Amino acid sequence: MARTQRGWSQRQLGAAVGLPQSHISGIESGQVVPRFDTLLDLVRVLDLDLLVVPRSLIPAVQSLIRAQKEPDSAEKALYAVDEETVESGEKDHDEF
Repeated sequence: MARTQRGWSQRQLGAAVGLPQSHISGIESGQVVPRFDTLLDLVRVLDLDLLVVPRSLIPAVQSLIRAQKEPDSAEKALYAVDEETVESGEKDHDEF
């Protein structure tokens, strides 16, 4: 959650957007549905963006987010050389 990643308490986030801590707690627990302008204030204060994405592109966007969070799991380019293959002297299957 963006609030906890920043090290902010619910009270601190509430103060930044002009809401009581109890309201922030209600939003986080799902008991309170924020108005659109409140949602925009929360997004802005947390240095985030609100995007509207076509449903058909959601898997692609989620994949991009995962890749950004886990840079070590990025896919290798198709033409990348595997160092183990080079060291062992194995030849590529496409070589003649």
